[in-house]
Formats: sequence, structure tokens, C-alpha cells
Amino acid sequence: MDWNSIVKIVLSRKGFDSSYGGVPSPVLPGIGPVSLPIPSQAGEPARSYSAAGLPLGDLLSHLSRGKHDAGTSVHFDPDLDPGGSSRRPGWRPAFGQVGGAQTHLANHGVGVGDLFLFFGWFRPAERHDDGWRFVPGSASFHAFFGWLQVGAVIDLPDRDTTHVPGWLAEHPHVAHASRFGGQGNTIYVAADHLQLGGSRVGDAGGRFRQWTDELKLSAEGVNRSIWNVPTWLDPRQGRTPLSYHGRPERWTRHGDRLYLQTVSKGQEFVLDCREYGEAIPWAGHLIERHGIPVEKG
Repeated sequence: MDWNSIVKIVLSRKGFDSSYGGVPSPVLPGIGPVSLPIPSQAGEPARSYSAAGLPLGDLLSHLSRGKHDAGTSVHFDPDLDPGGSSRRPGWRPAFGQVGGAQTHLANHGVGVGDLFLFFGWFRPAERHDDGWRFVPGSASFHAFFGWLQVGAVIDLPDRDTTHVPGWLAEHPHVAHASRFGGQGNTIYVAADHLQLGGSRVGDAGGRFRQWTDELKLSAEGVNRSIWNVPTWLDPRQGRTPLSYHGRPERWTRHGDRLYLQTVSKGQEFVLDCREYGEAIPWAGHLIERHGIPVEKG
């Protein structure tokens, strides 16, 4: 494997949103951003999982004010936390995708060595007498919550899972593969170690637990879909823009800041690092500063 051939970073939208779940995921004090898996029949009851060491069912019930609870079937994906559920030997982080979003990834050639940075809709939360609640008066925003560098890509055509490693059996895209027949069901499995720009720098998948505003994407005081992004991401020098964001009016300069009006739909936004040399050290800094080690069975 030539790790110097890393060419793509994917900004991947996951977790609760206004349509699936109805409330933000929480940023918890001392724990960081905790992505809540969306309700789905292609999943298992929330009581089967924990989130950052906390019962997932409690978080769902408290933060949704009873709309969801421990009995809600959730799609626990991406699966980044070694403590999220019982694990078989050999477990490592993994992420599944289907349908149009998977077609978009395939059309951009996303594969081994490429890096997913997962983001979602978040709001600060705190413990209260009745459990967890969102901090009164706090704003919600888009933020990063985890990463995965691809070490293997597993296709599951026609619902066939016989070639899938046994430790992946509980992953929702394997356990519920029959629901994804004909949709290009694909699983991206984390590599053994994270390697960026030829340097081995840590674990290839995990969640961010050290919260700082560096993980926040949304610009202050505006709609959360408007991001304050690094100025080097500006495509107006003839470079290929972040996928789905090719219209020039989406990119605006505000002094020394660059704002991006993100699309309202779309799960996977692909950036070609061959045209954006700053992207790999930027991603490496986020992971090194905010990441949590991943234990492997």
C-alpha cells in the first residue's frame, strides 16, 4: 500500500438532523461531541449501545424529551468507538454507505488510503436534575466528531455477506444487508494505523473527545449551514471545488475569513488533496489534537 498516494478527504455528514432524530447531537462537558445515530429499522435498539461510555438510550430520551428512548431502533454507523457495544476479536472502526451517496463516493474514486472526516449537527449539553439537557440559550452548529482512514473497501452485492470478516457481523450494513439489496451496499474499514503524507501519526479511526472551537464548522451568528472554512479551501484559483459546492456564489470572503454556503442536501463532500496541499496537515492537526486512541481486539 502506497500511503503517499492519499488523494481525497471526504467531509461526511452523519447523525441526528432535523429530519432524522429532530434534535442536535450533544457536545458534552469533558467528553466532547457525541454523535447520536439516526432512528432506523436497519439497526438495533438504542439499549444495545453506549455513547462515549454513557447509555445511549438515556441520551436519546433526555435530549429528545421522550420522542426517542432505549427502545428506539438506531443505525449505529459510523461505528468509531470501541466501547460502543460488545465487540468480537479483530474489531476496528467501520462505516457503511449505500444509494446515491455511495455512487458519489465511487464516482470520485474514494478508496484505500482516503480519509473521512465525519461532521454533524451539535449543541452544547449539560447534566441537570432530570438528566441531560441542552444548555439553555445555546446555539446549534455543524462540527466534526470523528475520522476514519480507509484500509479496505468491502462490497456487499446482492445481499451476500459470506465474504465479510466475522467481527463485522453486527455492523448494520452487514446485519441488515437484506434491506440494502441493489443499493450498492459498501463498507469502508479503518486501516491499521493513520498515515498522512507518508508519516504514521496514530489510529486510523475514532471519535473526537477533546472539544475546541477548531472542530466547529459553522460561522458565528449566522445559519449553521454557513461555514467558516480555512482560506486555502477557496477554489477560485481554477482548482476543483469541494464536491457539490461548485457554484462561485457559495464562496465569499469576509476580510481574512472564507465563508461557504453549504448545500442543504448531500452526505459526502469530496476534496481532492492533489489540488489542496494544505488539506492533509490540516486534517492531521485536527486528529492529533482532538482524537481518542482506538483499542483493537
